[in-house]
Amino acid sequence: MAKSLTPAERQLLKGRAHRLHPVVLVGAEGLTPGVLAEIGRALTAHELIKIRVMGHERDSRERIMGAVCSATGAAPVQHIGKILVVYRERPEEAAPLPRPAPVRRPAVRRPRRPAGPPRRAKIRSR
Repeated sequence: MAKSLTPAERQLLKGRAHRLHPVVLVGAEGLTPGVLAEIGRALTAHELIKIRVMGHERDSRERIMGAVCSATGAAPVQHIGKILVVYRERPEEAAPLPRPAPVRRPAVRRPRRPAGPPRRAKIRSR
């Protein structure tokens, strides 16, 4: 059962999806159980994903979008050309753990050169 989005939510998600690349490709065989499983895993990991549908007509891409949303419980966000954007809120138990703070190492300092005239390159004659 797909969740419906308000226009404001849809607009926000379109903005977030703009920089994303497709993570799932639907090929000539269409929407197989393996492809649906991969879409489910990607939605669990990322919430918002792009799907590229290869070699299908517009009507079949719209049917694929509906099938993906009904099978995964996702909400359709956008359909532009061969790119579908879907969103499913991440379940609480699958939320990623916060990253630990990076360990900072002390900076290595080089000894200072004594003040004086600039060094010149040594010219050696043969």
